Amino acid sequence: MFWNKGYDFVAIGDIVIDAFIRLEEATVNTKENNHEEGRELCMRFGDKIPYEFVEEVPAVGNAGNAAVAASRLGLKTSLVSNIGNDRNGEVCLASLKKDRVSTNYIKIHRDKKTNYHYVLWFEDDRTIMIKHEEYKYKLPDIGAPKWIYLSSLSEHSLSFHDEIIEYFKKNSKTKLVFQPGTFQMKFGLERIKQIYERTDIFFCNKEEAKKIFKAENIDDVSDLLKIICNNGPKIGVVTDGPKGAYAYNGNDTWFVPPYPDSKPPCDRTGAGDAFASTVVAALALGKSIEEALSWGPVNSMSVVQQIGAQKGLLTRPELEDYLKKAPEDYKPRKI
Repeated sequence: MFWNKGYDFVAIGDIVIDAFIRLEEATVNTKENNHEEGRELCMRFGDKIPYEFVEEVPAVGNAGNAAVAASRLGLKTSLVSNIGNDRNGEVCLASLKKDRVSTNYIKIHRDKKTNYHYVLWFEDDRTIMIKHEEYKYKLPDIGAPKWIYLSSLSEHSLSFHDEIIEYFKKNSKTKLVFQPGTFQMKFGLERIKQIYERTDIFFCNKEEAKKIFKAENIDDVSDLLKIICNNGPKIGVVTDGPKGAYAYNGNDTWFVPPYPDSKPPCDRTGAGDAFASTVVAALALGKSIEEALSWGPVNSMSVVQQIGAQKGLLTRPELEDYLKKAPEDYKPRKI
């Protein structure tokens, strides 16, 4: 039954293996402008650099993380993605199957490699070395799932978005969640405008919202949310790091604070994915927008306590237990 069609949640996006390399010796230099973009990770050139450990985390990426989160919360889940015909691809498939994510829609490319990234982890931040294989993207016959979660795809995927639009023209009842990745942002709002117009729920962080919608001078999140929804999405959700998150449905705006961390974060990788996919999973399970917003920060809090974007993702009973123990002031509120 698990492998049949009729999914609650289908994620679409690239997956990778992340190799976390915990560095011992490095320095962070800041350029004169003192902006984040001016910070550089520096190591001795031509030398042997010691490291503490390496840990591989398979089948990650926004879509892979979302699929695992939804599955652990009880949804019937599948993933549309691409891998190479290699050991790394086999490891990704095994990891997804272990989390009861259907791999029926993952294409194995015999002449390609599985995406593999190096995460240089120094102090409390990370620098990611990336390389995306040039896969030929094609949407398989996925039927009509209740929700589609579209996220990070490579720079070679532009025409694939046109195919996704054509799919939604024929499947009006399927809800679309859009959490754009780096290259989808680079494609520009106008080029994939129809994706934004068809989106039911849109997720990004505050800085991404400013870039995507050319609103660099706007700092008020409520104003950013209105700009998002004016471009098509029925619900806009913007995260603002440790300050919390905001949602707007065209009428009402909500704020939800972070769930209090039980201890300092270990690794912040995947916190945004955990939040977004958990909110969507809660909605898919019949929760209201306010209830769904209370679910998201719990999984974000749990994920950052572990290395990688998936190890800390909670099951539904685990998440509901955290909600029972939540402080009285932990609740979404209209603003």
